[in-house]
Amino acid sequence: MIDVSYLYSGTQSVSVPHRYGVATSSSGGSDERPYEVPPSASQRRPIVVWNITRMCNLKCLHCYSDSERKHYEGELTKEEAKTVIDDLASFQVPAVLFSGGEPLLRPDLMELAEYARDAGLRTTLSTNGTFINEKVALQIKQAGFSYVGVSLDGVNSIHDHFRGVEGAFRKTLAGIRHLIAIGQKTGLRLTLTDYTINQIDLLFDLIEREGIHRVCFYHLVPSGRGKEIFDINPEKTRRGIDRILKRTELILKSGYPLEVLTVDNHADGPYIYLKLREYGDERAEKVYERLCWNGGGLYSSGIGIACIDSKGDVHPDQFWTETSLGNVREKRFSEIWTDPRDPLLRKLRDRKNYIYGRCRACRFFDACGGALRIRSKMVTGDSWGPDPACYLTNQEVGVFGE
Repeated sequence: MIDVSYLYSGTQSVSVPHRYGVATSSSGGSDERPYEVPPSASQRRPIVVWNITRMCNLKCLHCYSDSERKHYEGELTKEEAKTVIDDLASFQVPAVLFSGGEPLLRPDLMELAEYARDAGLRTTLSTNGTFINEKVALQIKQAGFSYVGVSLDGVNSIHDHFRGVEGAFRKTLAGIRHLIAIGQKTGLRLTLTDYTINQIDLLFDLIEREGIHRVCFYHLVPSGRGKEIFDINPEKTRRGIDRILKRTELILKSGYPLEVLTVDNHADGPYIYLKLREYGDERAEKVYERLCWNGGGLYSSGIGIACIDSKGDVHPDQFWTETSLGNVREKRFSEIWTDPRDPLLRKLRDRKNYIYGRCRACRFFDACGGALRIRSKMVTGDSWGPDPACYLTNQEVGVFGE
C-alpha cells in the first residue's frame, strides 16, 4: 500500500508505523491502537488475507478468485479455522483480513471474528456490503472488526455493471450507511480500470457526503476474471493518480479527515516523490527515505503480505493462487511461512538477485522494489521481468535505450 495522505500530504494514521517505520505522534484522530514499528520492513510479519469462503452473490468483472454464488467443496471447517486463528495469534501477525468471495455468506464468520479478537488479533473485513442491514452492521461491530472495507467501483449503473448485478449500488450504499450510523470504522475499495477511473471525482464527492474517512484505490491485477478487462494504459493511469492526489490535497486542506491509499502498484511511491520535487516541497527527500525503508515490492508478497484461501492453501499473496506454499490442514501457517526451503519464498525474499530488465535498472528500485511480481508473471509468463503496469517514463526512471 502507498499511503497517499501521509506521503503526499503529511497526514498520519495508525498504519504509518507498520508501513514506514516511524512512530506517529498521534493516531490521526482515531481511537484505534497504532501498529508497532517493526525493526525493518524485511522483518515484518505478514498481514494475512484470508479468503474465508469463495462463494459470492455478485459476479464482478475483476474478481481475482472467479467467484460466484454456488457451493464450493473443501472449505475449512469452523474448528479448522479456529486452529488457524490460534496459530496466527501465536505467530503475532499484525492483522487478518477476512475476505472472499463474500465473507458474509459464511454462517460462522462472526463467531470466527470474535474468536480471533479474543485471541488478540486485529481483524478487518472486506465485503461488497450488499448484505449489511442494521442487524448485520451491529454484529460486525460487536465481533470486533477494527475496519470494514466496502467495495464500491462507481456510482449507480457504473457500479452495477462492474459488479454484474442490477441494484448492487443501492444495496452497497445502504450497507455503508448502516455501518457509519453505529460508529464502525468503514472505508471504500475501488479498483482502477477503464470503467472506474472516470468515477474518481464522483467517489470523492460521495466520501465527503456520506462521512467516510478511508478509501483504497487498487490497481488491477490480471487474475481470475480480471484477466478479461486488464489493459495497459499508462497515460490514463497517470491521469487517475493525478486526480487522486489533487482531491486528497483539497479534501485534507479543507479539514476533512481522510486516509487515502493506493494498492498493488508501488510505482505510485516514486511518482509522489517526483511530484513533491516538482513542487519544491521540502518533505520530498524525507518521503523518499520512508519509501526506501518500506521497499515497495521488495517486502510485499511473500514477506509483508500472505494469503490463505478457502481450502487452506497458503499463497504469497491473494493473486498468486496457482502456486500453493502448503496447506494449513497439513502444516501450521507459521511453519509454512518460515520454511527456508520453499523455492518461491526464497526468491521473493531475495528479489534483488532475480528481477531484471527495466525494473532492476530503474533508479527507484529501492523505493519501488519492482512492484508486483505476480502481475509480471500473469502478463508475460515471467515472474522476474518488468512489471507491465509501471506508468513512469524511461526518462523519469533513468532508463534509456530501446
